[in-house]
Amino acid sequence: MSSELPVIDGPPSDLSCGGSEPPLSFTPSKRLPEWLRRDLPRGNFNHFTAGLLEELRLETVCDNAKCPNRMECYSQKTATFMILGNVCTRPCGFCAVSRGKPEELEADEPERVAEAAWRLGLKHVVITSVTRDDLPDGGGEHFYRCVLAVRNRTQAAVEVLTPDFVRHRHGLDRVIDAAPEVFNHNMETVPRLYRKVRGPKSDYNWTLELLAHVKRRNPSIRTKSGLMLGLGETRDELLQCLADLREHACDFLTLGQYLQPGPKYLSVQRYVPPTEFNELRDIAKSMGFEKVASGPFVRSSYHAREMTEG
Repeated sequence: MSSELPVIDGPPSDLSCGGSEPPLSFTPSKRLPEWLRRDLPRGNFNHFTAGLLEELRLETVCDNAKCPNRMECYSQKTATFMILGNVCTRPCGFCAVSRGKPEELEADEPERVAEAAWRLGLKHVVITSVTRDDLPDGGGEHFYRCVLAVRNRTQAAVEVLTPDFVRHRHGLDRVIDAAPEVFNHNMETVPRLYRKVRGPKSDYNWTLELLAHVKRRNPSIRTKSGLMLGLGETRDELLQCLADLREHACDFLTLGQYLQPGPKYLSVQRYVPPTEFNELRDIAKSMGFEKVASGPFVRSSYHAREMTEG
């Protein structure tokens, strides 16, 4: 979650990957639309949060993924913890997290995450991770230990935002065994763009099956997923994707604007206006999603606690 918003350099590239229906119109501009400009939050809690994370040697997706909400969340003494290191084994075209050969797991990381959650006074703790295809269980046991450590140290609800475990489905079951209150796995984009955005190892149908599998194993867990808009998806494709998520028992939904984190990443095809995000929120609610967060700055864990309240 970075305070630096990306600037698109030149016209967007074609991400259509075939198909007869053209993508929604885009704004090929080097300048961000007015609705994507915001004031920086003030106060000392931003420094408090950053200092605590440094002291406890913890990674966050806020920093590593260059999230535009970083300073807002840090100033409110919250962050999304990123476990299993800061190097990912997947080369996703949209993500700023470093990729390559990861380091060894740190055995005391669960206790450090729990300590940070306690000292920040969090009531809702979100734990995500890099993808670790190199591990025998994809990191499932480490997720399990982190969830239990937070529970033992705090009274907070726990939300996990996991990779797909496509090669380590037993690792997925281990995360479910921890019984997090919310299990989040992001769809990210529509099927036509899946391999372009998420890479050759990802699978749209498995993403749907993963969410359904969580519900079958533990119906009390709320399932959640999210998509980035502005990558070249059509409206019909997006609505079909939402229908697929509902068909697979997804409870919560997040929709946000994709922002290019740097010149080597996928280009923005379109800036979706706030009015359209509001319309999509209403459509999603009419489909049966229990809670929907839809807006340009919405991210997977942005105001995550609010989705579980009321």
